[in-house]
Amino acid sequence: MLKKGNRGNTLHGILLITLFTFAAFYIAEIPFVKHLSFSPLIVGIILGMLYANSLRNHLPETWVPGIKFCTKQVLRAGIVLYGFRLTLTQVASVGLPAIVIDTIIVAGTIFLGIWLGRLLKIDKETSLMTATGSAICGAAAVLGAEPVVKCEGHKTAIAVSTVVIFGTISMFLYPVLYRTGLLSALGDTGVAIYTGSTLHEVAHVAGAGNAMDPTDSLGIAGTATITKMIRVMMLAPVLVIMGFALAKGRKATGNGRAEKSKITIPWFAFGFIGVICLNSLLQYITGAESVKDIPFNGVIEYIDTFMLTMAMTALGTDTSIEKFKQAGAKPFLLAGLLFVWLVGGGYLLTKYLAPSFM
Repeated sequence: MLKKGNRGNTLHGILLITLFTFAAFYIAEIPFVKHLSFSPLIVGIILGMLYANSLRNHLPETWVPGIKFCTKQVLRAGIVLYGFRLTLTQVASVGLPAIVIDTIIVAGTIFLGIWLGRLLKIDKETSLMTATGSAICGAAAVLGAEPVVKCEGHKTAIAVSTVVIFGTISMFLYPVLYRTGLLSALGDTGVAIYTGSTLHEVAHVAGAGNAMDPTDSLGIAGTATITKMIRVMMLAPVLVIMGFALAKGRKATGNGRAEKSKITIPWFAFGFIGVICLNSLLQYITGAESVKDIPFNGVIEYIDTFMLTMAMTALGTDTSIEKFKQAGAKPFLLAGLLFVWLVGGGYLLTKYLAPSFM
């Protein structure tokens, strides 16, 4: 992709995505956009989609490899660096209730998404990507699953779009439910676990948590974020299992004969876990009170967010309105049903199951 002779054109494509990414960071800091908790990742894919539906046909084809580079290599590196946002200490501080609820939510959402996808006659890739985004950590999970599922770029963008829509709805819905007393049966810790285990994006959890507990005096905002990050940690094992499962499903050829199928092992997922362990060690060595206090953590997080935004923007440039029309309303219906499961099922799980482990 960066071979000599084609390197200049490839770099042009990377530079184009980089410029869009800088714009995404700038727009994300606008007060109105920031109030909506739209991260640069979300702004980036929107910019990419706007470009795809306006000037995309004027892009030299020789630049396409550079854009593909952003959706592959840059993406995987970004997922690995995402591990610097987590430590093993965070997991231990919340304890077993959050781990149990998170595990059930993640597994239940993925299996439910696959089953509902079959009922709605949605292609397997779109169903799996949508379910994975809803189950784990929104756009980051969709991006992480893309190299394993090996689906078309516009399907990835559709899955991200569903996460953005229903995750944003949840972010505004949960504080309303809390203020009206509809979540009072859960208690403060229960509300935190419920929020962290069912909202889509980390940004959505942070937004909802801060709306319910601005100073974190009740422990809702902090515990919700940690519960969410435990879900993020589950991305790696899910991708490994997914890789083996998909390889098994691809063994049969069109003529019915079985052939040797190459198993796609997402090595970047192991890198993700390794970085979490490294970050935990760094916290111990430096004596940092939180992950934010670990030296250079802020710089690494900024670089990581920039890389993930590049990947999202690049995916957006491959997503036209025509491709959304081809996908139809079914992916959004699927995401809507999963949203109902997360809100309703997550509440019941937290109310009746979490106390057993506290």
